[in-house]
Amino acid sequence: MKPDYFQVQRGLQPFVSHIMVVDVRLDGPAYSRLAPFPPTPQHCLNFYPADATRSRQGPQAFRDLPACTIVGPQTTKVDLAMGPRHRFVSVAFHPGGLFRLLRLPLHELLDTPLDAADVLGPELREVSEKLQAATQPLAMKNTVEAYLLRKMSLIAASPFECAIRLLSGGNAAHTIDEIAALACLSNRQFERKAHEVLGYSPKFFARVARFSRAYRLKVNHPHARWTAISHQCGYYDQMHLIRDFKQFTATTPKLLALEIQDSPLKIQDDLRL
Repeated sequence: MKPDYFQVQRGLQPFVSHIMVVDVRLDGPAYSRLAPFPPTPQHCLNFYPADATRSRQGPQAFRDLPACTIVGPQTTKVDLAMGPRHRFVSVAFHPGGLFRLLRLPLHELLDTPLDAADVLGPELREVSEKLQAATQPLAMKNTVEAYLLRKMSLIAASPFECAIRLLSGGNAAHTIDEIAALACLSNRQFERKAHEVLGYSPKFFARVARFSRAYRLKVNHPHARWTAISHQCGYYDQMHLIRDFKQFTATTPKLLALEIQDSPLKIQDDLRL
């Protein structure tokens, strides 16, 4: 199964990376197999127009995600369980894009998926109904894109938004001091702005991005050795990588690799940052 990826119209491109559409029928008993979803630096607005997707964090019980869910800053792994008909439309934002849409401090959304209709209003329910009736991925993309064009502020990206994107790839090409300077902010101002727009500090955001890159390398190259992945992603050594894995997934890289093998869908294999 490969998702359909769509580039958005030019006015949205500084703030929205892409819109992804998945439409697949899964074999086996409903909700019987789990897909791990570790933290990523990408915030999303997710629609589930067919069978509900269920989510749990740690030892909590599974619960159905809303038909339209806001996924903001994430620091811990969640497990997802999907019904037989998995239809999924995801708006993937560049850093700062979700803040533009919500105008809420994102640190208030930390590890807390929200019902988008409660935050953005009943128009989201109309969008969800149109997605349920749509039969083609392009029609689903157009429905969501039209909503974003009506709702998002499309003034030019700020220096902060342009600068913070340099951290989202998970490499160490730029220091935090250099990126703060590119954002035309002092280090203290840059830190405060990051908490508001991203949900956590620039340094923590960079850690999440680096971890996410390492995780996705393993998903796409299951036979790659963790030592090679750690070096490729800028970790000091393999123990440094293991510490991040334990913090962000509450398990070890080896055990998480086994979860990936048993997953019905490799949800983050084509994540585009």
